[in-house]
Amino acid sequence: MEYDLLRLFFTLLVAFLVSFASTPVVKSLAYKIGAVDIPKDERRMHKTPIPRIGGLAIFYGFIVAILCFCDIDYTIRGILLGSVVIVSVGVLDDIFRLKALPKLFAQILAAGVVVLHGVQITYFTNPNIFSASPYISLGGWAIPVTILWIVAVTNAVNLIDGLDGLAAGVSSISCVSLFAISLITRETGISILTAAVAGAAFGFLPYNLHPAKLFMGDTGAMFLGYILACVSILGLFKGYAVISFAVPFLILGLPIFDTAFAVIRRLYNKQSPIAPDKGHLHHRLIDMGFDQRQTVAILCIASALLSMSAVVLTMSGAGRAMILICAVILLVWVGVGLMKNDSTAE
Repeated sequence: MEYDLLRLFFTLLVAFLVSFASTPVVKSLAYKIGAVDIPKDERRMHKTPIPRIGGLAIFYGFIVAILCFCDIDYTIRGILLGSVVIVSVGVLDDIFRLKALPKLFAQILAAGVVVLHGVQITYFTNPNIFSASPYISLGGWAIPVTILWIVAVTNAVNLIDGLDGLAAGVSSISCVSLFAISLITRETGISILTAAVAGAAFGFLPYNLHPAKLFMGDTGAMFLGYILACVSILGLFKGYAVISFAVPFLILGLPIFDTAFAVIRRLYNKQSPIAPDKGHLHHRLIDMGFDQRQTVAILCIASALLSMSAVVLTMSGAGRAMILICAVILLVWVGVGLMKNDSTAE
């Protein structure tokens, strides 16, 4: 146990230090290869050109830590191969601004690589407490459901990357909660993966907080979404708690809700579901009068509360988790009411 904890500590530390030290190098590289985000429309929150392949530093910190401290088995190898595909396409997109279809094909390819290496949602806990069967087997649907989950979460994290530090902050919080659950369930391999991702994301954050010196771009956002999706499958869908199928949805609740709401909103407005707009949660908070730092803090707190609910669910069962979730909903409801009253008074 002491050896595992020491290995986890050094995984986190190495990922942090490598990511932090390599970020200035990546920033310099971004200018040389033309990976710069120039504000061209009102959706952009920044006013000056910002380099945007910071995700390379996150990936570099992650991969160095994994190669140093992780026991790379067949499954981990598949995740690493898929991450190379995702990061490669992300870099190309940050330089040349690829269209949606090539990126989608690349995401499906990366998900397919992982599925072929054994990362599949084969079953999850039956939410019907009155059913005689405790689990639901997906059978032949396992592969398409797994690919759909990985692609959906990859894009969900990419879509919330609209403010300085938001995607990195939310992803870090999600990784920490996955790390905590993996410790509870004694999954050392998952602990090392999540420690490496969290450390690399934390190492990048000082450069990405408002005002950002460097964006993670699609390189970082898709990589973080992809890794979170894969790690969430490794055990969390397979029944550690009464309603364990809800654990990944709580941990990734913020990007999942924002993406689902965006798709519904665009379809309702007779737009393409992939058409960009200013209706995301962070845009709405900005419109309510919050600045970038406040908006990122609010959304990160919301993500942390949802993640804590997932940890409580794993540790203490559904009853206590529901108490925490209800408390969070009540807090949000009161907070929204107070903000409305303040805006009316003004």
